[in-house]
Amino acid sequence: MKTGEDAMTADAAGRYATALFELAKSEGAADAVEADLSAFRAMLDESVELVGVLASPLYSVEAKSGVLAALANKAEFNTLTANAFGVAASNGRAGQLGTVARVYAALAAADRGVVTADVQTAAALTKKQVEALAASLKSAFGREIEVRTEVRPELMGGLIVKVGSRMFDSSLRTKLDGMKTAMKEA
Repeated sequence: MKTGEDAMTADAAGRYATALFELAKSEGAADAVEADLSAFRAMLDESVELVGVLASPLYSVEAKSGVLAALANKAEFNTLTANAFGVAASNGRAGQLGTVARVYAALAAADRGVVTADVQTAAALTKKQVEALAASLKSAFGREIEVRTEVRPELMGGLIVKVGSRMFDSSLRTKLDGMKTAMKEA
């Protein structure tokens, strides 16, 4: 069984992210590409339409390549980022670019010696809450923690924190599902 970073980079998106990270690092552009991919993830979070176009088989490779090229040009992304988008789209992987961006961020953080915590919440966290969570995680893991948040309203409350291969789930949805199962068994 694969663990941690090995499992994260074992799929196609992981291989793309790893190749892009190694190339960007060798060219001294790792930080610029990381910033581009972070901005791209924010675009995906804000646009259901963009996610739909990139993931849908109804749009041609050329259409997806065109959308990504226009987006990279408008956002003034690094040439490496724009080229990676083109390669991914031409290989039918445009729908996985969000995952590529997430894995790239984790690789960059690991390279800096920072552990990444992916946090899913029902409502957006304030800056103060994110800082408090990062401080708690730092004391628990004894390392610097970079917190990345994602809002998932279906959780109803609580949060899910994933740090490496560890996951802590205190979401209301999970608790309700557990109660539902217990009631069925009774």
